[in-house]
Amino acid sequence: MVVRAAVVGATGYAGAELVRILSGHPHAKLSMITSRQHAGIAFSDVYPATAGMVHLGCQAFSPETVSEAADVVFTALPHKASMAVVPGLIDRGKKVIDLSADFRFKDPALYEAWYEPHQAKDLLQSAVYGLPEVFSDEIQKASLVGNPGCYPTSVLLPLLPLVKAPFVDLDNIVADSKSGTSGAGRSVSLATHFCEVNEGFKAYKVAEHRHNPEMDEVLGLFAGRTIYITFTPHLVPMTRGMLTTLYVGLKGSVSTQEVASYLSSFFANKPFVRICPPGRFPDTRHVKGTNYCDIGVKVTKRTRRLIIVSAIDNLVKGASGQAVQNMNIMYGFPQTAGLDQVPFPL
Repeated sequence: MVVRAAVVGATGYAGAELVRILSGHPHAKLSMITSRQHAGIAFSDVYPATAGMVHLGCQAFSPETVSEAADVVFTALPHKASMAVVPGLIDRGKKVIDLSADFRFKDPALYEAWYEPHQAKDLLQSAVYGLPEVFSDEIQKASLVGNPGCYPTSVLLPLLPLVKAPFVDLDNIVADSKSGTSGAGRSVSLATHFCEVNEGFKAYKVAEHRHNPEMDEVLGLFAGRTIYITFTPHLVPMTRGMLTTLYVGLKGSVSTQEVASYLSSFFANKPFVRICPPGRFPDTRHVKGTNYCDIGVKVTKRTRRLIIVSAIDNLVKGASGQAVQNMNIMYGFPQTAGLDQVPFPL
């Protein structure tokens, strides 16, 4: 079986990564790509690295032409833009995987408090949060998947398995995350200008980042109670990669090995999560360009805290690779299809 896949918004960083991954997918044919800014231009002229590999030209978006060309549609559009186009695709019987925040929330009021008025509230309850290692059963039956944000992926993957563990204090969780600048997207911005980020390291949107309520809602729904975590993002002067350190309070006695075993058991047969052996911690270099999430843990005896470190590529596991993993689940393909690249040793 081969499914036809379209990428709407193909010339942003997440969209381009989707084009790259889908071009080598054994069970998908990249049938159409759209770009408002580059309509009528060959994709390889926008991204010369794809010359000789990607032969499609960018087209203007219309729900009719996209629906005729594709079985599954990836919408790699800015927040608010997605909610304007997704309903028309769903109405035409397409499966949609949305990479914006527009369909990640169950509570429309929570979305609107942090983003803007929602134009497709009727789809929120049927949309499935696309974290494959946790919600694969729901994803398999979904028509609309809200692909998680990069920061939430790096936080929720190691944290959700521990939410119901008896030794975790759910009211004492701090997430400290660092991201490469590609997480800000391809649009020109002074904040991510080379001279503004090179040789610098800073926190931003402290206690105000829009991924925080996304994480709180998913954690709360999973746990069956309200959870608020303290989250601070940082900008690192590198192109891609994300490292998150979680500081989790403990209610009972537990060892590093016991936590590692707990996570290893949860992620058994989950091909893209790798639990580091004791004494080793993740490095963004080791997941670059891949769909892996590496996780390392340490229990501190003196302060009675659990420290968890996770590393992902923010454009792959944090966006486009995870979106393709979701497609694989929706169509019954192996989760690794198109995503089984061997990481770079260096």
